[in-house]
Amino acid sequence: MLHLRLLCVSVLSGVVLALGVAVSAAAEPPDPWPGLVQDIFNNRPMNDGSDVIAIEMPYRAEDAAIVPVTLRSRLSPGDSRRLKAITLVIDQNPAPMAAKFEIGPDAQVSEISTRVRVNSYTNVHAVAELSDGKLYVVKTYVKASGGCSAPAGKNAEEARNRLGQMKYRQFARSDQGPTNGPREAQIMIGHPNNSGLQMDQITHLYVPAFFIDELHLWQDNSPVLSMEGGISISEDPNIRFTYVSNGAKTFRAEAKDTSGHVFQKEWKIDASGS
Repeated sequence: MLHLRLLCVSVLSGVVLALGVAVSAAAEPPDPWPGLVQDIFNNRPMNDGSDVIAIEMPYRAEDAAIVPVTLRSRLSPGDSRRLKAITLVIDQNPAPMAAKFEIGPDAQVSEISTRVRVNSYTNVHAVAELSDGKLYVVKTYVKASGGCSAPAGKNAEEARNRLGQMKYRQFARSDQGPTNGPREAQIMIGHPNNSGLQMDQITHLYVPAFFIDELHLWQDNSPVLSMEGGISISEDPNIRFTYVSNGAKTFRAEAKDTSGHVFQKEWKIDASGS
């Protein structure tokens, strides 16, 4: 009888253990990062980037469709290496590579902020490529869900009327000089940036993907920043960044979307950068 009881306890323990393993497996999906390193970065070695780049995002997003993210250089002033590019990867998104930012060789961009869609609880990686040819990675964790399928904030007619409209702003900095020095600027582009996962609330059909996939910025003819974007960049892309002015008289932007539209605009800036 005791043997039978022990056998029942053993079987029950095995069932509980199996259920526990199954629940744990369901709660913790496989880590996609190793595969993303292979697919996006061709399995190039990843180095610890904690002294190279910082990534800032809210731990719990208020709105999964417009999650703020800031990428900031942590290179010391005496470091001879230069930041060449930053790739933002949202691991669990349907298209994980959110954006790749390439930095003009003389622009000295040190900070980039934008807004992204986050589809589920996920790690987010920032991978910096430096002039030494190496990749440096940092990550953070974000709790958000449904950002890629969230309905657009603007109706179709309003989105059409704003399509391609671009605005440029510069912000005063206490350390900027009269003709050159650090600048903080912002580019805003009117565009629905449809992810392809959103449903039309009237027809109940999925809205085709339609988004800005290229953005190029120059001061006069000197490149400042370029972005290769994907479906994770939020509606009405908004890029805020710091750079070093070369005394340029104009700032120029060109954006392209997945339907072949090209949007261009140029702004005159005075010596104070306004």
